[in-house]
Amino acid sequence: MRVARFSTGDDDPRFGVIDDDDIVVLKADPMFAGYETTGERVPLADARLLAPVIPRSKVVCVGMNYGAHAKSMDWDTDGDPLIFLKPNTAVVGPGDPIRIPPVEGRIVHEGELAVVIGRVAKQVKAADWQSIVFGYTIANDVSARDQMFADGQWARAKGYDTFCPLGPWIDTEIDPSDLQITTYVDGEQRRSGRTSEMLHKLPELIEFITDVWTLLPGDVIVTGTPDGLGSFEHGQTVDIDIEGLGRLSNPALNRDPR
Repeated sequence: MRVARFSTGDDDPRFGVIDDDDIVVLKADPMFAGYETTGERVPLADARLLAPVIPRSKVVCVGMNYGAHAKSMDWDTDGDPLIFLKPNTAVVGPGDPIRIPPVEGRIVHEGELAVVIGRVAKQVKAADWQSIVFGYTIANDVSARDQMFADGQWARAKGYDTFCPLGPWIDTEIDPSDLQITTYVDGEQRRSGRTSEMLHKLPELIEFITDVWTLLPGDVIVTGTPDGLGSFEHGQTVDIDIEGLGRLSNPALNRDPR
């Protein structure tokens, strides 16, 4: 099942289930209210897809979770997963611009599988990881790469407004274990890999993360990027395809006049 959050003009965001070329409109957010429909169908072509979820409290990101990417960054992959946070104010939806702040150095895309949490989760055992998952979507963990290392920590470089595009919808049934992830800039392939190549798999990640932070319904775990060339600039478009999940596309625009 594919769950979308959408609008059709100036109306408040609504939720629906994708059914071929239509959206079957739901009465409320299905994460909290189930799948009761209004009886209305909206053509997908007439809807503006929004970020499928606004995390209730946080986006948890996993760094250096693909071996080739970690090697290219000269990063030691031994030990526990590397986790960090993005604020929920970084989230934007499909088609929304990534606003590039006036900072020195590269702005980098990182196409990643995102896990949407469906219930309050604390100290979840690896064997029970699926019990807390609502579904899966696509994320772009945008980073001001040179600022990351100049600061010595990643909060500012990865936390700017618009630095976490999500979408186009949430798939509640897909098997996430071996999906192809491909990232393009203006149609040129830049990154490619499969979720089966993760160093730390989803059961381990969920056990580890929920031992650190309580996750709330709507929180998102972004699981790491495959290796590849990552930078983009004003005027370019970043497209991320994940097998079975669709495409997340966002243009890049300078935030301030240059």
